[in-house]
Amino acid sequence: MVEIQPAPTPKHTITSTTIDSLFNNNDNSNTLNSIPSHKLTPAGHKETPRSTPLVIVEPDTPKIVKGPTVATSKSSHSQDLDRSVVKHYSTAQDPSAPPLGISLPVMASVAPEGSQFDARQFDAKMNELLGSDGQDFFTSYDEVFESFDAMGLQENLLRGIYAYGFEKPSAIQQRGIVPFCKGLDVIQQAQSGTGKTATFCSGILQQLDYGLVECQALVLAPTRELAQQIEKVMRALGDYLGVKVHACVGGTSVREDQRILSAGVHVVVGTPGRVFDMLRRQSLRPDYIKMFVLDEADEMLSRGFKDQIYDIFQLLPPKIQVGVFSATMPPEALEITRKFMNKPVRILVKRDELTLEGIKQFHVNVEKEEWKLETLCDLYETLAITQSVIFVNTRRKVDWLTDKMRSRDHTVSATHGDMDQNTRDIIMREFRSGSSRVLITTDLLARGIDVQQVSLVINFDLPTQPENYLHRIGRSGRFGRKGVAINFVTKDDERMLYDIQKFYNVVIEELPANVADLL
Repeated sequence: MVEIQPAPTPKHTITSTTIDSLFNNNDNSNTLNSIPSHKLTPAGHKETPRSTPLVIVEPDTPKIVKGPTVATSKSSHSQDLDRSVVKHYSTAQDPSAPPLGISLPVMASVAPEGSQFDARQFDAKMNELLGSDGQDFFTSYDEVFESFDAMGLQENLLRGIYAYGFEKPSAIQQRGIVPFCKGLDVIQQAQSGTGKTATFCSGILQQLDYGLVECQALVLAPTRELAQQIEKVMRALGDYLGVKVHACVGGTSVREDQRILSAGVHVVVGTPGRVFDMLRRQSLRPDYIKMFVLDEADEMLSRGFKDQIYDIFQLLPPKIQVGVFSATMPPEALEITRKFMNKPVRILVKRDELTLEGIKQFHVNVEKEEWKLETLCDLYETLAITQSVIFVNTRRKVDWLTDKMRSRDHTVSATHGDMDQNTRDIIMREFRSGSSRVLITTDLLARGIDVQQVSLVINFDLPTQPENYLHRIGRSGRFGRKGVAINFVTKDDERMLYDIQKFYNVVIEELPANVADLL
C-alpha cells in the first residue's frame, strides 16, 4: 500500500448448498408473487443479530468554506448546515462482496436483517432528518424518460450507449440520467447492478468539454475491481466521443499513473487512497474538476474511507456537482450528503417484489468468451427436448450466434429489434406454435414474449443489469414460471453473478451432469 504523506494546506478544512435442492420443484408454485422467505449471504459470513436502533445526536456541523479556484459549475455548496440533528439508525451492515477472480462461494447462510434495502425504513429516517433539520433538503424531479432518445443526449453518446448493448433505459436510468446531465446534485439509491454506473457515466460524458484535456470528473469507488469496471463502462459508452479516462487504483505503478495523468485525461476513476496520493503529489490537478461521484458510498464508508473522502473533497473546487450512489443510506452517507451537496435530487427506485422461487438456476464456468459456443453446442440436444430461449446482450451477437449455430447444422430461430415487425411476428408465431424450438434473442424482447411452453432459458451472456435477469427467466406469466435457467459465466462475469444472487436472494449452483433429467 502506498504510504500517504501529509496533505498540502487545503483550500478549506473539515473536522471531522443447497437450499432444498435449490428450489423445490413444486407444481403449486406457478405464480411468482412473493419474496422468498430465505435471505442469503456468501458462505463464511457470520449471521449478524438484529441491531437495536441507535439515537445519534450530532453537534453543530461546521460549515465548509472553500477557497477560490478556476472551475465553475451549476450548483453551489455554501449552504448553512449548522444545526443539530437527531436520527435513528440501524447498525446492521451488508457483507462485502468477494473480490473478482475468485470462485464464488455457495450462498448458504442467513443474511442479517437490515442487510437488504428497506425503502420504508429509509423514508422513516429521511423524514426524521428533514423534520429535525427544518429545511427542504431535497429537490424534486419527477420526469421519467422511457427511451434514451428522449433524453436529449449527444448523438455520439447515444451511439455508444446502443453499441454497449443497452436498448431501453432501466428504471433508475429513466429517472436519473437527465437530472445529472442538467448539473444537479443527485442521490441515487438502488441495489447494485440496477444501471447506476451507466447512469452517472452518461451524465458525465454528456457534460465533458472534449476540447479541454484536463480532468473534469472524478469518480471514487471502494475497490480496485469496481473502479476498473467503471473505467471500462465509461470508455465503452464514450467510445464515439473520444473520451480519455484512467483508473487510479492501488497495486499499480505510481509512475504510470503520473505519466498518464500528465498527458491529460477527461475523467479519473479510482480508489480513495491512490486518488488522494495523486492529488497530494499534484499529479492530478483538481482545478478543472466540475463533477464528483461517490459510487457504492455505503460500502466505501463502511471500509473506513470517510476521512480520505473528506481530504479529497476539500482539495476540490468550491463549486462542483456531486453524485452519491448507494444501496443503503447509513448515518455516514447522510452526513456526507448534508455537508457536500446542494439541494440534491433524490432518486429511489424500488425493486419489483417478485420471486424466482420454483425455478432451478445453474451456472456453467466457461472461463473464456470463446468457449461459450462449444458449451452451447454440447447442450443443443438437451435444448431441443423442450422449447428454449437463448439470451445474448446485443443485436449483432444474435446474428453472429444464429449463423454459428446454423453452420453446425443446429436448427435455431432468432429475433431482435432491428428486424421489421412483420418478420418478428412470423418468427414468434412459429415459436409459439412449437414449429421452432430454440429462439435466440435480446433483452428488448424478454418482457414481451409470452410462451407458456418455455421451460429452459440460457443466458449465453449474463444481463448487464440484474433486474433484467428477472425479466428473462422469472416474470409471472412469462419465462421460467417453472423450469431451468442456465447461465454461462466467464471470469469477467463473476462479480455480476454475485450481484444477481445478492439482488434476488438466490443461490445459483454449478450445472450438474444430469441436466436433461431436470427438464
